[in-house]
Amino acid sequence: MVLVLQLLPLLLSGVQGDPGASLHGHPGDRVNLSCIGVSHPVRWAWAPSFPACKGLSKGRRPILWASSSGTPTVPPLQPFAGRLRSLDSGIRRLELLLSPGDSGTFICRGRHEDESRTVLHVLGDRADCKAAGSSGGSVYAQVLIPLLGVVLALVPGVLGVLWWKRSSTPESGSPEATKGGGGAQVSRGPKPGGAEPALRGSGPQGAPKAPPAVRGGPC
Repeated sequence: MVLVLQLLPLLLSGVQGDPGASLHGHPGDRVNLSCIGVSHPVRWAWAPSFPACKGLSKGRRPILWASSSGTPTVPPLQPFAGRLRSLDSGIRRLELLLSPGDSGTFICRGRHEDESRTVLHVLGDRADCKAAGSSGGSVYAQVLIPLLGVVLALVPGVLGVLWWKRSSTPESGSPEATKGGGGAQVSRGPKPGGAEPALRGSGPQGAPKAPPAVRGGPC
């Protein structure tokens, strides 16, 4: 019975790898990830502890696959691009250059669905690391949001004033605009069926001549 209890951890490690392995490091350190207890590793996955720090969702995501050519396959879009490399062709050992937000569980999965897990904690990572890293942006938000509220509050008043001025200004061609404008007189033509009025001349030519006087004498 004692022998079975002593062999039990070894049997479990052969099926599930080493679930208790853990690593700690600072950003800029290089750490080695080992696939323990897995006979034929085929891929690595990573489950981030603080996915918001990397702009990711929760859950596992593949980071490395084994290849028959001996060169591991790395997804083009993955958070460890340029920082993760395999130290052997069997992807049993990896080297990672640490960066903030790398904390999480690295899973080495075998051909027979057996796994080895390594928990990595990057010192300085925490659940609100994204907010801490963007403190400058939050300051701008604290200034811009109230300013935007003031602008939105003033817009209706400005539009109301412009509408009132536009409605109170007479348009061209309206009766108010043409009423008594400039004292201009419109000449009227002759009335139909009537004679045109005589034009009076000015000066001696326009004066009417008196008829000659008739002198009377004895018959």
